[in-house]
Amino acid sequence: MYEQYLLGKLEELRRSGQYREFVDINRRAGAYPKAIRRTADGREQEVTVWCSNDYLGMSQHPKLLDAMHRAVDEYGAGSGGSRNIGGTHAHFASLEASLADWHGKEAALVFPTGYGSNDATLQCLLRVLPDVLILSDELNHASIINGIRSTKADRAVFRHNDVAHLEELLAAQPLDRPKIVAFESVYSMDGDVAPIEEIAKVAQHYNALTYLDEVHAIGMYGPRGAGMAAQLNVDHHIDIIQGTMAKAIGVIGGYITASATLIDAIRSFASGFIFTTSLPPAIVTACYASVEHLKSSDAERRALHRKTAQLREALHSAGIEVMPCSTTHVLPVLVGDADMCKQAAARLLDRHGVYLQPINSPTVPVGTERFRVNVTPNHTDQDLAHLVEALTEVFAHLQVFPANLVTAA
Repeated sequence: MYEQYLLGKLEELRRSGQYREFVDINRRAGAYPKAIRRTADGREQEVTVWCSNDYLGMSQHPKLLDAMHRAVDEYGAGSGGSRNIGGTHAHFASLEASLADWHGKEAALVFPTGYGSNDATLQCLLRVLPDVLILSDELNHASIINGIRSTKADRAVFRHNDVAHLEELLAAQPLDRPKIVAFESVYSMDGDVAPIEEIAKVAQHYNALTYLDEVHAIGMYGPRGAGMAAQLNVDHHIDIIQGTMAKAIGVIGGYITASATLIDAIRSFASGFIFTTSLPPAIVTACYASVEHLKSSDAERRALHRKTAQLREALHSAGIEVMPCSTTHVLPVLVGDADMCKQAAARLLDRHGVYLQPINSPTVPVGTERFRVNVTPNHTDQDLAHLVEALTEVFAHLQVFPANLVTAA
């Protein structure tokens, strides 16, 4: 009975074009964004990766690799346990102090993943604070949504980046009722930016905590790469800043930064933090090396923004329009159909050696299926030209012009 039910649900995904398949992309150390893929007939094919979250190529940086090698030689592979039971090593203190300094906060707390830091922190706050109301942007990440849905706390969803709607919802609540406003700075599927300052002002006016997910901004925006709130000089108005070390930092792990009291409360009450094994020393050391490097070097982010502008213009010149919502390094190219998106991805990979993962529902709404293109400092001018040529050929072959707003053959 159970097998048949699950098989039926999987078949529904296949029929709708939403079934997801893994593609082995074997990244080559020192050669990113190049990778090796083994084809169905057993051949090795070199591919260029265009959809990685390794935005700055820091996963390949010699400082990180050296730090990891030294930590493995000194500590071994694993951490040995949770932070409370044998899994706290000296490198955690250095990393958490560095992250707190980065965001101008009193303290920080590191989690094994960015998903976990959102999920565990929000669950904890919504269970500890009395009669709390959570107000969440409608396009927030699944980790934020899951943290909210895992509790019985009252919730309200405000229209994406709509400050007036948020204020309307806040104004309907007693001033002394605990409230949290959760939103992101850069939205990863559309590439747009939240009105951070306006949201912070409205939240403060109505006595609400602000919880800002900066995972797609840290390392790439603001003084020392501290994120979009820092770039807008409003980071001091945000109560909790959450980030990840799996994107621009180039490794893995999540974190929150806030007041010392708030961080201690999450450390003490969040089951998703307490009952999980901590990150290994080699990971923590590499994260620290990356953060410290990005605080002092702006070469990587300057190159990222320069090449993003270059690719945006090249796509436009070829008649391939980036969705107009994007104002950041995230370049979404609309396809508009799940099956067509999968077909286009397969042809890009097989015929052109271009790896772009189709972004389908439920990650994005049905009818807005797309490619999410991310250039990095490591992509060459030749890589950019090849991507544009490949997309042009594939879109022409599959006749996906109307959905892609393409006006040139």
